[in-house]
Amino acid sequence: MINGAYLLLGSNLGDKRAMLCQAIEKLSQQLEIVSKSSLYETDAWGIEDQPSFYNCVLHVKSRLQPQNLLQLCLEIEKELGRKRIVKWGERIIDIDILYYNDVILDEPELKIPHPYIQERMFTLIPMAELAPDFVHPVFGLTQKELIAECPDTLEVRRVEW
Repeated sequence: MINGAYLLLGSNLGDKRAMLCQAIEKLSQQLEIVSKSSLYETDAWGIEDQPSFYNCVLHVKSRLQPQNLLQLCLEIEKELGRKRIVKWGERIIDIDILYYNDVILDEPELKIPHPYIQERMFTLIPMAELAPDFVHPVFGLTQKELIAECPDTLEVRRVEW
């Protein structure tokens, strides 16, 4: 069965744009990339004393199950030099699964939908660009509705790919 997922990619170290492009290229070797959002820059969220992030969202299709998709994302992060040191800390690449079909999954290593979607404009804005009417399976709200309720005040700026 072909499954649809939305992935959030982020980077705030080195050549952020180039790193995201490398990650997209590696993902495209294993997944069908249906669409890609614009590229956005946002000040760091969570731990604020670090460089700004570049983020984008991909809509992908695959036969992979959620755990296998997570494994692929983690392998690509590792290949590109990701070191997990501090939660919400600086990172050369980050690939998160936001949604997987309308699945709700709560496992120690994998939570779908991503538990912070509704709290982060840097996630909601590119997500809404691709699928404004996609309904969050837990909250029953569209991405546009989640934006209207989001407490995050960080500015999300579109930048050139």
